[in-house]
Amino acid sequence: MPDAGPSLTVKLAETEDELRAAQRLRYDVFVRELGGGGRMVDHVAGLEKDQFDPHFDHMLAYDDATGEVIGVYRLLPGDRAAELGQFYSEDEYDLTVLKQSGRKLLELGRSCLHPDYRGGTAMYHIWNGLANYVDEREIEVLFGVASFHGIDVQALAQPLSMLHHNHLAPPDLRVRAQPDVFQDMNLVAPDDLDRRAAMVQVPSLIKAYLRLGGFVGEGAFIDHVFNTTDVCLILDTARMNERQKRIYSGA
Repeated sequence: MPDAGPSLTVKLAETEDELRAAQRLRYDVFVRELGGGGRMVDHVAGLEKDQFDPHFDHMLAYDDATGEVIGVYRLLPGDRAAELGQFYSEDEYDLTVLKQSGRKLLELGRSCLHPDYRGGTAMYHIWNGLANYVDEREIEVLFGVASFHGIDVQALAQPLSMLHHNHLAPPDLRVRAQPDVFQDMNLVAPDDLDRRAAMVQVPSLIKAYLRLGGFVGEGAFIDHVFNTTDVCLILDTARMNERQKRIYSGA
């Protein structure tokens, strides 16, 4: 566990003002910082939003000293996705293997931190809040897309191939990028991998999933709107060992 940082409070958004605070942080990170876009992005108000927002729970991390939202995560339980008619990531990935598993699912997305809080304890606080959410709802499998910045697949060949060769999900969890957008991640042969160099390119959120025993689905998705290359991460709580469970729960 990292050294103690600022005092943070993690909670679910309960009001429109709290949702807008999440959308403002997302705009700062995904639009201003990373060059993303989207049909419903409000550039005048500085809000990154989409048609799925009203259906998700939005987990917020506040800095107790300033009252500012410094981290967000949005969460969609499987029963709510069934009412909605789809999970957000189904436009990118075929989730049939998960949806037919009979297990309780939770989709995660739009995770971001204010730049001043990266590399510290903020993500641990959010993961702890997420662990409580999962425990209360008896969630069994967590999944969602996570992104590499940029859409140059050759520049990402090493990390994508490393994920494919070393962290591909087992068949009962192996979602697959939709056929019309499938980007092969098997770009570098195992013997030609430079694992150390590859891991340097892997975003911290993906590394966090891997430390917890997470897997990746087969194939990537090139998101030209958000200027990202996406992979689908899957975390099966039943496969986590005790050390991973302690990390995940913030113990």
